[in-house]
Amino acid sequence: MNTNLKDQFLLRKDIHFLNFGSFGATPKPIFDYYQQWQKVLEAEPVQFIAFDGVEYLSTSRAALAKFIHVDDKDDLVYVTNPSFAVNIIAKAFPLEAGDEILATDIEYGACDRTWDYYCSQKKAVYKRQKINLPITTKEQFIADFFAGVTPKTKAVFISHITSATALILPVKEICEIAKSKRLITIVDGAHAPAHVDLKINELAVDFYVGACHKWMMAPKGASFLYAHKKVQPICEPLVVSWGYKAAKPSDSLFLDYHQMIGTRDFSAFLAVTMSIIFMQDNNWPAVAKECREMVLANAPLFYALLGTQPISPLSSEWIGQMISIPIHTKEPEVLQRTLFKEYNIEIPIMRQGDDIYMRYSINAFNSAQDLEALHNALSKIIATTNLIQVIGK
Repeated sequence: MNTNLKDQFLLRKDIHFLNFGSFGATPKPIFDYYQQWQKVLEAEPVQFIAFDGVEYLSTSRAALAKFIHVDDKDDLVYVTNPSFAVNIIAKAFPLEAGDEILATDIEYGACDRTWDYYCSQKKAVYKRQKINLPITTKEQFIADFFAGVTPKTKAVFISHITSATALILPVKEICEIAKSKRLITIVDGAHAPAHVDLKINELAVDFYVGACHKWMMAPKGASFLYAHKKVQPICEPLVVSWGYKAAKPSDSLFLDYHQMIGTRDFSAFLAVTMSIIFMQDNNWPAVAKECREMVLANAPLFYALLGTQPISPLSSEWIGQMISIPIHTKEPEVLQRTLFKEYNIEIPIMRQGDDIYMRYSINAFNSAQDLEALHNALSKIIATTNLIQVIGK
């Protein structure tokens, strides 16, 4: 990778950081810009929060809207994380007893819990449709998913890129089919912005949630909720504050309800504009392409070492800048800590139902040496401990 780009990140130099997917990492120019906004806040907090902040946020939302192809910036509101956005949707979503929300069985655990909680309160059903792994074709995946539709299905909830399994799912086709069935479409795009070429205005999607602090590299706590105008009335305020019956309402009740929620430092939201500039200045499509190539080129080495098989075709249709390798271990948490404490490797060992995956992420600061260090560490652990079971050996 470009060594100049590697130097732009604040990450510890002694760590092989292969877990960009969890919380991202912010380059120095973006972080400096973020801190500049914090200084503006502290220099005059009343003006920042009570007066000027609305315009600051509007400017930042306009830049984000252009980047992710949303036609109207006022259909976007900043939130601290995608789980917060999913809570806004799930808490207010109109459900009656017996109604169903259809999802896959490979969704993010926090979102599973959110839907399970609110569906349980309303005596509705959060239906986690079984997805057969390994995936063979897009058509088969779509057929598996929609086999879960019943007359009681009210909405589909699906990841654009899954967390534990790191799969890019065919959300465009899924949303189109769902709309043809008159279902509300909700996409968890936590990993999508700056990871795939996201064009929300080309998706038949009602709600889309995404993180800016992951692949966009904004500071932690910068995410968004997109809601199509026709479903914005569903979104009752998760936090009732000054935006309800606002003394100075904007033209958007959606923004008033979810942007005006009391005192907070929204400098991370404003730094999103610098994230976009940073990517433009550094030809990020070329950087991302190199990262994807590294992900795929090294994957066969780990399948061979661990004695496991891919869970999807090894192609850019399913795999982006991160990949999940099945791994046999009875103690995933111990293995994760061993890799960090003894080998200085930051990588998640993730549970998904009864399966366990090792997920590595690649971004501009990574090099082949990081994956070589991982391969060497796993080889030693296999040879000297019982932490990893290699089937057939």
